Amino acid sequence: MLSVPKLLPEDMDFQAALPAWKMSADAKTLSQEFIFRDFKNAFEFMTLVARYAEEIDHHPDWSNSWNKVKVRLTTHSTQGLTDLDLAMAKAMDQFALQFDK
Repeated sequence: MLSVPKLLPEDMDFQAALPAWKMSADAKTLSQEFIFRDFKNAFEFMTLVARYAEEIDHHPDWSNSWNKVKVRLTTHSTQGLTDLDLAMAKAMDQFALQFDK
Protein backbone atom coordinates (compact mmCIF):
# COMPACT_ATOMS: atom_id res chain seq x y z
CA MET A 1 0.00 0.00 0.00
CA LEU A 2 1.22 3.48 -0.85
CA SER A 3 1.44 6.10 1.87
CA VAL A 4 -0.26 9.50 1.88
CA PRO A 5 -1.21 10.41 -1.71
CA LYS A 6 0.96 13.08 -3.31
CA LEU A 7 -0.63 15.55 -5.70
CA LEU A 8 0.89 15.35 -9.15
CA PRO A 9 2.60 18.45 -10.54
CA GLU A 10 0.31 20.77 -12.47
CA ASP A 11 2.77 20.82 -15.39
CA MET A 12 2.95 17.02 -15.70
CA ASP A 13 2.62 15.84 -19.30
CA PHE A 14 -0.26 13.38 -18.89
CA GLN A 15 -0.54 12.86 -22.64
CA ALA A 16 3.01 11.49 -22.71
CA ALA A 17 2.63 9.44 -19.53
CA LEU A 18 -0.88 8.11 -20.27
CA PRO A 19 -1.68 8.57 -23.96
CA ALA A 20 -4.95 6.61 -23.87
CA TRP A 21 -6.40 8.59 -20.96
CA LYS A 22 -8.33 11.86 -21.10
CA MET A 23 -7.98 14.58 -18.50
CA SER A 24 -10.99 16.60 -17.40
CA ALA A 25 -11.15 20.33 -18.13
CA ASP A 26 -10.51 21.11 -14.46
CA ALA A 27 -7.51 18.69 -14.42
CA LYS A 28 -8.94 16.78 -11.47
CA THR A 29 -9.90 13.49 -13.12
CA LEU A 30 -8.60 11.03 -15.69
CA SER A 31 -10.95 8.86 -17.73
CA GLN A 32 -10.81 6.04 -20.24
CA GLU A 33 -13.13 3.49 -21.79
CA PHE A 34 -11.71 -0.01 -22.14
CA ILE A 35 -13.35 -2.24 -24.74
CA PHE A 36 -12.95 -6.01 -24.64
CA ARG A 37 -14.00 -8.91 -26.84
CA ASP A 38 -16.84 -9.90 -24.52
CA PHE A 39 -18.33 -9.58 -21.04
CA LYS A 40 -16.14 -12.33 -19.60
CA ASN A 41 -12.93 -10.50 -20.52
CA ALA A 42 -14.29 -7.18 -19.26
CA PHE A 43 -15.21 -8.78 -15.94
CA GLU A 44 -11.84 -10.55 -15.62
CA PHE A 45 -10.14 -7.19 -16.24
CA MET A 46 -12.27 -5.62 -13.51
CA THR A 47 -11.31 -8.44 -11.14
CA LEU A 48 -7.59 -7.81 -11.73
CA VAL A 49 -8.11 -4.09 -11.15
CA ALA A 50 -10.18 -4.72 -8.01
CA ARG A 51 -7.38 -6.82 -6.49
CA TYR A 52 -4.81 -4.13 -7.27
CA ALA A 53 -7.14 -1.41 -5.93
CA GLU A 54 -7.32 -3.26 -2.61
CA GLU A 55 -3.52 -3.59 -2.51
CA ILE A 56 -2.94 0.14 -2.89
CA ASP A 57 -6.18 1.19 -1.15
CA HIS A 58 -7.30 3.32 -4.10
CA HIS A 59 -10.49 2.52 -5.96
CA PRO A 60 -11.69 3.65 -9.38
CA ASP A 61 -15.09 5.09 -10.17
CA TRP A 62 -16.27 2.81 -12.94
CA SER A 63 -19.14 1.16 -14.75
CA ASN A 64 -19.48 -1.92 -16.91
CA SER A 65 -21.83 -2.58 -19.80
CA TRP A 66 -21.23 -5.91 -21.54
CA ASN A 67 -17.75 -5.55 -23.08
CA LYS A 68 -17.05 -1.96 -21.99
CA VAL A 69 -15.54 -0.68 -18.77
CA LYS A 70 -15.71 3.09 -18.29
CA VAL A 71 -13.25 4.40 -15.71
CA ARG A 72 -12.78 7.71 -13.94
CA LEU A 73 -9.85 8.24 -11.59
CA THR A 74 -9.35 10.94 -8.97
CA THR A 75 -8.23 11.06 -5.37
CA HIS A 76 -11.27 12.28 -3.48
CA SER A 77 -9.34 13.12 -0.31
CA THR A 78 -7.14 15.61 -2.18
CA GLN A 79 -9.74 16.67 -4.75
CA GLY A 80 -7.20 16.14 -7.51
CA LEU A 81 -4.87 13.74 -9.25
CA THR A 82 -2.21 11.99 -7.20
CA ASP A 83 0.47 9.36 -7.53
CA LEU A 84 -2.25 6.80 -6.73
CA ASP A 85 -4.22 7.77 -9.83
CA LEU A 86 -1.09 7.54 -11.96
CA ALA A 87 -0.26 4.10 -10.53
CA MET A 88 -3.82 2.89 -11.07
CA ALA A 89 -3.99 4.16 -14.66
CA LYS A 90 -0.67 2.55 -15.56
CA ALA A 91 -1.70 -0.74 -13.94
CA MET A 92 -5.05 -0.73 -15.77
CA ASP A 93 -3.29 -0.16 -19.09
CA GLN A 94 -1.02 -3.14 -18.37
CA PHE A 95 -3.89 -5.37 -17.24
CA ALA A 96 -5.85 -4.53 -20.41
CA LEU A 97 -2.96 -5.79 -22.55
CA GLN A 98 -3.60 -9.30 -21.23
CA PHE A 99 -6.89 -9.57 -23.12
CA ASP A 100 -7.80 -9.94 -26.78
CA LYS A 101 -9.83 -7.03 -28.04
